[in-house]
This record gives sequence, structure tokens and C-alpha cells, in this order.
Amino acid sequence: MHPQLAADLAALPDLLETTRRQAVAHLDGLAGAPVVPARPAPEPAPLPERGTGLRDALRDFTARWQPGLSASAGPRYLGFVTGGVTPAALAGDWLTATADQNSMSSLDATGQHLEAETVRWLRTLFGLSDAHDGTLVSGATMSNTVGLAIAREWLGERRGVSPAQDGAAALGPVRVLSGAAHSSVAKALSVLGLGRSALVTVPTLPDREAVDPAALERALQEADGPCVIVANAGTVNTVDFDDLPALAALRDRYGCWLHVDAAFGAFAALSPDHAHLVDGLDLADSLCIDLHKWLNVPYDSAVQFTRRRDLQARVFQNAAAYLGPLGDSPDLVHLTPENSRRLRALSTWFTLRAYGREGHREIVERCADGARALGETVAALDGLRLLAPVRLNVVCFTLADSPTADRLAALADAVAGEVFLTPTVYAGLPALRAAFSNWRTSAEDVRRIAAALAEAVRALPAR
Repeated sequence: MHPQLAADLAALPDLLETTRRQAVAHLDGLAGAPVVPARPAPEPAPLPERGTGLRDALRDFTARWQPGLSASAGPRYLGFVTGGVTPAALAGDWLTATADQNSMSSLDATGQHLEAETVRWLRTLFGLSDAHDGTLVSGATMSNTVGLAIAREWLGERRGVSPAQDGAAALGPVRVLSGAAHSSVAKALSVLGLGRSALVTVPTLPDREAVDPAALERALQEADGPCVIVANAGTVNTVDFDDLPALAALRDRYGCWLHVDAAFGAFAALSPDHAHLVDGLDLADSLCIDLHKWLNVPYDSAVQFTRRRDLQARVFQNAAAYLGPLGDSPDLVHLTPENSRRLRALSTWFTLRAYGREGHREIVERCADGARALGETVAALDGLRLLAPVRLNVVCFTLADSPTADRLAALADAVAGEVFLTPTVYAGLPALRAAFSNWRTSAEDVRRIAAALAEAVRALPAR
């Protein structure tokens, strides 16, 4: 063994304790740290020819890289939809790296059994029936991609071909209909060989991001053959929800595939006050839910569900002598693009086991309360304009006067030490989004965010 490896192995308990103290100090400082530090990138360093061990590497990281890291695990990082990491999920992630399992085959099956239990718990959490089988993937983009890959194979089944075997070209033209599809849907269609142009945007309801069911029906009537419908259970800008029972009825009437992108909107199911938003979620043929958002487990983790695991295995089956057979209960290696991956289910198992449905319901409801309170503040604040109702956990707003992209960027920069907001465009207007999904966010954080916005708006140069 290399002498430096041997030395670090001998000193591992002490080195891990040093790392633990540094991790705890980082977490303890999140509440007061700049949310996005204004710090240039360090000067590039060459690859060391001879390493000097973990302790020196930790010192180098602490000096050069850690000061520039954002407080994305903290309570006022409201950009994108970014959760933090619950204490139980953090412990699960440490143990994931410690055990270093690649549980994709029944030849080494304990990790697969743990993932199966975790998926059953998730299915219960979101109110899904046993008709849905699930698999963990890296994020919502991959979840949407897997779901649409299954939909692609279903289209082939209807047309007497197998895209998995014969290629996407065997399908002929494909139409994927959606009112306000997430950008990952177009990326998935590109990856799957269906093409971005297969995505057809259907008109939405007035002043909404939810698809107009009447317009969708007209598009289905005009389509030449079976289509894929991509429904939204929580849009990015305003957390709007399609009428899933109505879309499922259209699916049945016209013989379509219904894929539901519920990346973070599915968590409405945990709250009695918001569960009606996801009525009909179980009717989906395939379903995307992100876990490193509102479940507050570490990146990267999501789950995909489908009613047609047989088609999923047809797409992703991997034939090799050293792998288990496909069978009626396919190993994980036959269900996603990955042949190997970490045991990402363990963090999810830990947080569900530690806090249960009740604990995660409290996180969802506290975040929804925070979004509602900030929305009320924005609506009442001179200089800002709320662009849509706060339906769940996102506040979408702009400047009341001269809402240009440059001025909104200046506003976001002015508050970046206190809160991280991301830009968007809604109804043709440049805007900002505040997305609440972190388990640590409190009413006091909302007050700090509101105060920072009020001060920044007052200081913003007039146009």
C-alpha cells in the first residue's frame, strides 16, 4: 500500500473526526453566512505529483474552495427548487459512501431490497396505488427521460414496432402535447431520438400555466395516431396544476399515454390543505418526482413511477453473462440507463424512517406558509408586483415599474447576501422566483428576506 494511504488509514478515526467538526461548523454557520458569496474562483493549481494526505487536502479545500461555496443547504437559498439535507438524510448519505454499495444486481441484493422498501414508502407518501412500480434515478430530468422512454416504447407497441430494438425512426412522427412543459422534457425528447420538435405546446387557461383541456382535446382530434400527454403537477414559475382527472379522461378517450411531471408538486399530497391540487396523480401512466427538492435528501436523487414496468425493462434491459436474468422482477440494472450507481435510496430511507409522514408534512406546510407570507409582503410592497397567486411554495414577482431583465438582475444581486432568487420570464415579463423547499426555513427567515427586498427596492435606481 502507498505510504500516504497507509498513514491515512491508520489515522482515519482522527481524520474523520476533523472532517466531522468542519462539517458541523459549516452547518452551524448557514443561518448567518452570505447565501451566495461574492468571491472569484481560486487560481488553478496543478495536479500534485506526490500527495501529502487527507489532512493537507482538507486544509487546502478549506482555504481555497469552501469560502466560495453558497449556503445552498441553508434556509434562505430560494433559487431553483433546492432542498437542504435533513439530519437523518445526512447520516444516510455518510453511510452510503461508507458502505459504497452498487446494488444493481440480485447477486448482491441487500441494497435492492432496501430500495424496494424505500419505493414502497414513497408510493404510500404520495398516495399512489400498488399499480405503480418505482425506481430511483439521479433527478427530475432523468425521471422524465425514463418516463418518456417508456412512453416511446408504448407508442411502438401501438404501432407494431419496438423503438428499443428497431430505433426511434421506426415510430414515424410523434406528437408530445403539453401546456407548459419543463425544459427537461424537450431535452429528454432530444436524447430519446424523438426530437425537440415533437413537443407541441397547447394553449393554457387564461392567466394560468395549466393546460386548457378543451384545447388539448382539439389537438388530440387533429393528431394522426396515439400521442403522449405531458401533464404538470406544479409548474416552475407559479406551481400551477393541470386538471389530472380531466387529462386522464382524454387519455382514455383518445388512447394516449399520460406522463405527469410532479417534480416537486407531488409533495402537495402531504398537506391536507393542498392535497386537492394533485387529485388524479395515481392515474398517470408514468410519473416524475424529485427527492432532492422537497424531501430534503442530498443531490442527486429522484424517483420515477410507471404502470408498465414490462416496457421499462424492454427499453433498459442489459444483457451480460455476469448479470442476473431479466425475469418477472427485473434487477435495477434493467430499469434505468445506469449500470452502476451509489445506493442513493439510503438517504431517503433514513429521512422517511426518522421523521415519517408527519415530519415531512410539517416541512411542506411550513414552506407553504413561508411562501404565502412572502407573497403577501410582495403584494403590499411599493415597487414590487406579484404576478400570480401563491398556490403552494413559489412566489413569482417583478418590479412594478420598468421590469427589465437588467433591473431585476440588479435587484437579485442586491439581496444575494440575504437570499438567493432566480430569474425567469412569466407572461412575457422578466421576473424573479422565490421557491421554498428547505427544511430549515422559518418565519424569521421570511422576515429577513422581506426586509432585504424592501431595502433593495428603495435603493434601486429609477428608470
